[in-house]
Amino acid sequence: MRLPIFAMIGSGQQSGGAISVFILQIAAFIAIFYFILIRPQRQQAKRHEEMLKQVKRGDEIVTSGGIVGEVVHVNVKDNRLTIKSGEAKLVIERDRIAKVVTRAEEPAAP
Repeated sequence: MRLPIFAMIGSGQQSGGAISVFILQIAAFIAIFYFILIRPQRQQAKRHEEMLKQVKRGDEIVTSGGIVGEVVHVNVKDNRLTIKSGEAKLVIERDRIAKVVTRAEEPAAP
């Protein structure tokens, strides 16, 4: 004799505990994603933004396209930089800087 599937399901009172466990699992899943993926990515973006703000003339940079050059001119208004790479001068957007290789030395304060 086979029992219908509906006969195996408990009463509605027992499912209340299962729903709270399910909600707790979803909350834990979201927390794991936040601490493993979202938060570190935001921190990295914040560090990159700070690095871009500190770029100045004389810094050696690498662009996201792989071009290595020295900053010749910083145009704060247009958010662009002029760099010298080899014998060529290029105008790039500040956001396209991947990393700063060497920083220009700051003059000593008198």
